[in-house]
Amino acid sequence: MFEIHNYGSFIAAIVIFQLIPGPGTFAILNATARNGIGAGFGAVLGTLLGDATYMIAAAAGLAALMSANPLLFQGLQWFGAAYLCWMGIQMLRTPVAQHDAALEPRRSARTYLRNALVISLTNPKVMLFFVAFFPLFISPGSSTVTLVAMMVHVTLISLLYQGALVLIGNAAAIRLKALPLARTIATRVAAIALIGFGLKLAASNR
Repeated sequence: MFEIHNYGSFIAAIVIFQLIPGPGTFAILNATARNGIGAGFGAVLGTLLGDATYMIAAAAGLAALMSANPLLFQGLQWFGAAYLCWMGIQMLRTPVAQHDAALEPRRSARTYLRNALVISLTNPKVMLFFVAFFPLFISPGSSTVTLVAMMVHVTLISLLYQGALVLIGNAAAIRLKALPLARTIATRVAAIALIGFGLKLAASNR
């Protein structure tokens, strides 16, 4: 579908990545818990804008690479599979951090948008992720339409998931802090899933 290889795996991988707690996730939960739904959606917009910036940059570079050097692009696909496995292994080895936040005065949604945008843009792993992720699901002969379709998929799924975080809001933040064992189990399951995806996609690229 949309010339995206392994379409089901592509959708599942995006969902799994969204479920992995990261700086953007905690920025959204923190904004919602402190100043309500408006602040939470401000943080969501900031995170999406940051991700979109990196996706466009990654897609532009990959589009040029696909047409100029298909062999190098294939090597990038292998790198992407290895990177997914590496991410999973790192998550298994790293203890799940606890995030406790102090109360702060009421701030506008624009403030949280700006904060989330800065968090997203100053995280180089986001750019590395998209450069490694996109090649796994396209072929050197794919058009730029495929890359655009992939970016739209990532953005829509991110919006749905992050919007749900905002609507759950303060209760979700409190539960995540109160149930460290549940967070640990969820992180470990996501790590194993990443390793599995990396191995599966490496096998399909042979």
